[in-house]
Amino acid sequence: MARESPPVFFFFFFSCFGAISRRQCDKYKTGVIDGPACNSLCVTETLYFGKCLSTKPNNQIYLGIWDNLPGVVKCQMEQALHLDFGTELEPRKEIVLFDKPTRGTTVQKFKEMVYSLFKAKLGDQGNLSELVNLILTVADGDKDGQVSLGEAKSAWALLQLNEFLLMVILQDKEHTPKLMGFCGDLYVMESVEYTSLYGISLPWVIELFIPSGFRRSMDQLFTPSWPRKAKIAIGLLEFVEDVFHGPYGNFLMCDTSAKNLGYNDKYDLKMVDMRKIVPETNLKELIKDRHCESDLDCVYGTDCRTSCDQSTMKCTSEVIQPNLAKACQLLKDYLLRGAPSEIREELEKQLYSCIALKVTANQMEMEHSLILNNLKTLLWKKISYTNDS
Repeated sequence: MARESPPVFFFFFFSCFGAISRRQCDKYKTGVIDGPACNSLCVTETLYFGKCLSTKPNNQIYLGIWDNLPGVVKCQMEQALHLDFGTELEPRKEIVLFDKPTRGTTVQKFKEMVYSLFKAKLGDQGNLSELVNLILTVADGDKDGQVSLGEAKSAWALLQLNEFLLMVILQDKEHTPKLMGFCGDLYVMESVEYTSLYGISLPWVIELFIPSGFRRSMDQLFTPSWPRKAKIAIGLLEFVEDVFHGPYGNFLMCDTSAKNLGYNDKYDLKMVDMRKIVPETNLKELIKDRHCESDLDCVYGTDCRTSCDQSTMKCTSEVIQPNLAKACQLLKDYLLRGAPSEIREELEKQLYSCIALKVTANQMEMEHSLILNNLKTLLWKKISYTNDS
């Protein structure tokens, strides 16, 4: 049966971009949705869908061209992303019909809706009103100083998606892809030249038949030079800083695999997929008191793990490993292979200290900052006088 699935996917992907366009444009033309990408998609036809990057039909991802600028087009296929605790993150099938806000909703009422959503996702923080105002600025796609009902419906649908929210929160950060525009629950983000940490990307059909051990060997062969790897690694450490106790709370990286990271032609790290980076408050609320038999039942994505309290058979809410430890685990082999001999021992020592970090340890935040700064300093010192810096 497994061999029959690729043709099904090929057919789905081949026909799906047309379905996305029709779905969005029908709603745009009837005034249900609006956004800065709608006119280009539906009227001037200057937003083009290119190569399909998806591996699952419920998250459609395409390379695209918008007004001659390359981008990545993402659409959730009217399925809102909910947390499902298992080895994979799968959106449950819940239709988003752009039914909120309703006609007659005032701007003040919409702001209250957004504030309540942020309070549930991010926790009760004192600066949420600032974030609400930022969202209204982003929602005003035509920059006429007002948020129309269609723009509000589009913004509300997109705010259910953690990646969209992160792009807004971190819009001024170097390692977050820029949001180019949106139309309904379709959004366009900055394109990244290299879409894998290791610099090699294969069609997903080929990936199915490559043994994991051989794939790891291939990855190592196609990495950039060590100074360039060091610069990319510094970018990941800086992104960890961005999401660790940022302006609107802490976000947890729940899949730190190489396929979610990329870099540009200057070897600056860029995140290419942030769908599995979730607000800590949101995750804790959803996982606490979940029934469990073992710690394996208390996992979100691949990397966010809590423990199972055997006395109550419920998951605890504290994630065991911080983002930095997971990033260092990913970077260990990447950085040690080809590392200059004069820093290899110190680099290995710092990486293993980083991997050993636990959220529950005393003075974790102080250790976190110290290890992160030591690693960045060590790497920068080695490459600061090279062209790669």
